[in-house]
Amino acid sequence: MVVVNTDYITGKNLDMIGLVQGSCVQSKHIGKDIGAGFRNLVGGEITSYTEMMDESRRIALDRMVAQAQYYGADAVVNVRFASAAVMQGAAEVMAYGTAVKFI
Repeated sequence: MVVVNTDYITGKNLDMIGLVQGSCVQSKHIGKDIGAGFRNLVGGEITSYTEMMDESRRIALDRMVAQAQYYGADAVVNVRFASAAVMQGAAEVMAYGTAVKFI
């Protein structure tokens, strides 16, 4: 499966299937939240949240690709990520793009 953030794939003619998406909502446990709170006071990267968001993006991307495969796509173009806080210490990551077939 080809996944790109452009609206074309060089050398390929594309037939649009439609929008595909995958999402993931994750949170860290209370101990990590307390540690993050202390880090917020002194500054610096909150590595536990960086790791959580990296994992969430991977899961959302995998789910988007699975949906594209279900629809018989050869690729997903114009891929984007969005994120939002859904509650304190929890975030949703969404991956979305346009599923296409090669013609």
